[in-house]
Amino acid sequence: MLRTMITATNTMSQLQSQLDIIGNNLSNSNTHGYKTKDVKFQELLYQQYNNDKLDTAERQSPTGIRYGVGASLAQAQMNWKQGSLQSTDRDLDFAFQEPKQYFNVLMPDGENGQQTAYTRQGAFYVSPLENGQLMLVNGDGYPVADSAGQAITIPENVSRFSVNETGILTATYPDGATVQRELAVSVLQKPQLMEQISSTYIGMPTNLAELGVGVQDVMTDLQGANRGEIALANQMLEMSNVDISKEMTDLMTAQRSYQFNARSITIADQMMGLINGIR
Repeated sequence: MLRTMITATNTMSQLQSQLDIIGNNLSNSNTHGYKTKDVKFQELLYQQYNNDKLDTAERQSPTGIRYGVGASLAQAQMNWKQGSLQSTDRDLDFAFQEPKQYFNVLMPDGENGQQTAYTRQGAFYVSPLENGQLMLVNGDGYPVADSAGQAITIPENVSRFSVNETGILTATYPDGATVQRELAVSVLQKPQLMEQISSTYIGMPTNLAELGVGVQDVMTDLQGANRGEIALANQMLEMSNVDISKEMTDLMTAQRSYQFNARSITIADQMMGLINGIR
């Protein structure tokens, strides 16, 4: 009975992690650029008991008795499927039309440093600077990087913005003059190696040498002739790719599994009580 309780407890802790991930997916169902996570389970190790050495009968099943110790969460893998596009009629709203392409934003790292983070959330704004320039930022106030890895700045008094399919941002002024900047766009070759910073930000892992790969193996910056691979849409935002019906089905399945394991603990506890109560 004690083994039953341990096995059920092991599985319940893993099911709790699955419920947390499902809850996070559902809470971000309306978050632009969010990619859902899919959970996969695997069985834990078995313990073998060879207690039937005198049993010479031929059997198709393995000899002895194997006790399992529950299931564990094998991985929570990101689903990179393209989300639907939502029209906003706003000049600084951009959406990718191809999966695994990401904007580059500059996030603070430590006291004075900064790191490049990657996001598909394309709702951008302009923030005025003291020198009469405008800086392109995202909804969290982080500067958007250009193809050289620097923050994008343009002169103020812009009348409208537009971007073409290859990620060239054009600022038009009242006198008809234009200024163009290249948005930095990167495509992930091995997205499973990226580190999750938040719901919509991912970053380059710091242990690439230990993983035996280089930066160029994980990500490619689309610059020069490669910018033709970029597929951007203007005045649109990419919705999350969360499938509400699938998440609710997974939620009910996980809840039912949790109830079964909890019930097995209750039954094992009752049986131990009966045994201990024998006089």
